[in-house]
Amino acid sequence: VENKKSGFRMAWLGPTPAPNGTSIEISNSSRYDCNAVSTAAVLLADILPTLLIKFTAPFYIHKVPYGFRVLVCFFTAVVSFLMVSFSSTILMSIFGVVFASISSGLGELSFLSLSVFFSRDVLSGWGSGTGAAGVAGASLYSAFTQAGLTPQVTLWIMLVVPVILAVSYFFLLVFPSSFPQWRRHEDGHSTSRVVNSEERGPLIEEETDTETTQEEQEDKHIRPLSFTDKIYIMKGLLKFIIPLGVVYFAEYFINQGLLELLYFSDSRLSHAEQYRWYQTLYQIGVFASRTSLVCFKIRKIFLMSLLQCLNAVLLGFAVYYQFLPNPWVVFVIVLYEGLLGGAAYVNTFYFIREETAKREREFAMAAASVGDSLGIALSAAAAFPVYHYFCSL
Repeated sequence: VENKKSGFRMAWLGPTPAPNGTSIEISNSSRYDCNAVSTAAVLLADILPTLLIKFTAPFYIHKVPYGFRVLVCFFTAVVSFLMVSFSSTILMSIFGVVFASISSGLGELSFLSLSVFFSRDVLSGWGSGTGAAGVAGASLYSAFTQAGLTPQVTLWIMLVVPVILAVSYFFLLVFPSSFPQWRRHEDGHSTSRVVNSEERGPLIEEETDTETTQEEQEDKHIRPLSFTDKIYIMKGLLKFIIPLGVVYFAEYFINQGLLELLYFSDSRLSHAEQYRWYQTLYQIGVFASRTSLVCFKIRKIFLMSLLQCLNAVLLGFAVYYQFLPNPWVVFVIVLYEGLLGGAAYVNTFYFIREETAKREREFAMAAASVGDSLGIALSAAAAFPVYHYFCSL
């Protein structure tokens, strides 16, 4: 689900498409090489539907079986690729990105909730998988376009991604017969707690001959979370949501507000190529740090928030004063930026799982996912005027 977003945003940097499919070269008197439409505008289309889903869905999504959620993710992802690939107008492209956002937001929220049915080690796999998806998406898009394929053909090839999503979920994962794949997840609303206890069991059952544990017996009588309970849990999650949001605010302000302006005309790489490799190296950093959970954990997420903000300040001055000598320096900074962002993400959800009561975990994992999306949305709103300010200079 994460894979397609990097390609969509990188595909945006270049001549603006006209309604008849030709290109409009942008001419302006700015000292920067600017696009008619900033990538921040695409980022807003990319993140606002996700933000809406993550803000509201934790309060009702338990009523929708996981199988239906994954089908929605699959179909919206396919529609997004097709709309962007066949687009002849900016508006149609943005609608394609909106469908991608729906797929991504619902997918992230649902799979984070699903992770509580597995052992805690699955979060390391989730972190590595989402990081690898970003690297694969950015690298493949860069490689295909560098090899001479058009963005349209590249996006057609990328249709294999939602197909792999559907096949891996419906045919590779092994579910117990009691798992509510196509049934409503009652979460305690039925009069019989036995069904609910089965629903909350692990997806992959461990081999054991022991009788039902005392914890499982007690779980049968746990009342469902009320709306008040969920609001209370959300308040407790703010210590995780706010630092994560700050990290993502700073890094997406960099990625979609500043990197597009860090163009080195004396480099053998074109502007579009420089931007694509910025995004690729960022994704490599994210992948490396999201995989680091198996080696070490970082509890103080606020430190990564501070360091990411310092990165944003440094690159902001670099855009204005243009003191960096070549793109290689930016490559190193962007790689470091990705390391901070990935580490903040995977450690946040690891400690939420560790520090949240069992009956609250499924809701907490879904609700906390709003942190990164909120930071991204605010960064897009801030990056848009900053980008146009620099382009007016």
